[in-house]
Amino acid sequence: VQLQASGGGLVQAGGSLRPSCAASGFTSNHYTIGWFRQAPGKEREGVSFLRNSDNKRVTADSVKGRFTISRDNAKNTVYLQINSLQPEDTAVYFCAATKRSLIISSLWAIASYDYWGQGTQVTVSS
Repeated sequence: VQLQASGGGLVQAGGSLRPSCAASGFTSNHYTIGWFRQAPGKEREGVSFLRNSDNKRVTADSVKGRFTISRDNAKNTVYLQINSLQPEDTAVYFCAATKRSLIISSLWAIASYDYWGQGTQVTVSS
């Protein structure tokens, strides 16, 4: 089971990026997928989640309206569309997966996930 995150980059404020998380060794739509980010000197935080049991999407209030999680089953890939990027979005973005169908409160917990990608850097210049 592997997750490969990519699609980060350096953009100006107001721009968009779409990091992707490619799954191998398992079928991603059977798993709950989470996107987390970690800024320098800060703890890793959850930003958006896609639950396997009902395809429910949950997004952090702090980024709601700008971040959208989606899945392409044919490519076995999950995406995080990020619009209106702001300097405070600068972080390493990680995707994570678990076969469990988590209750909402557990989606946010790092310990809920069994597999992690290596992260992709998003840098937003002002």
